[in-house]
Amino acid sequence: MANIQIFEPGLCCGTGICGVDVDEALVTVSADLDWTRSQGGQVTRFNLAQEPLAFVEDEIAHAFLLTAGEEGLPLTVVDGATVLTGRYPSRAELGKWAGIQAHESAVQPEGSPRLLAMAAPGAALEAEAGCCGGTGGCC
Repeated sequence: MANIQIFEPGLCCGTGICGVDVDEALVTVSADLDWTRSQGGQVTRFNLAQEPLAFVEDEIAHAFLLTAGEEGLPLTVVDGATVLTGRYPSRAELGKWAGIQAHESAVQPEGSPRLLAMAAPGAALEAEAGCCGGTGGCC
């Protein structure tokens, strides 16, 4: 199985999912990394603010940081090869690199909602109509 490493810019905590203003990309990548691990994939995250030594000790991350700076992060490395820079990998990319045979339903298309409707049939349609049932002028 491939070794996937993600070198991230300085975040407030290990996942970046903290505080009041949470970046949706961090929520998505955290869920995608959990999914990859649950399927047997090997993924390691390194946060520049919390693990700066990892950026010094890893030759690829160190050279990248010297060349592109923190602005170029995140950096994704698979088995010692740089495969992605400047954005987080998608679930499909993680599955591909990890060698996971994903069912089509398990791989979320880019930009699709990550939440599932957990209510009775038709609840999703009501939710789309808004809090006032689509009649305008909110409650």
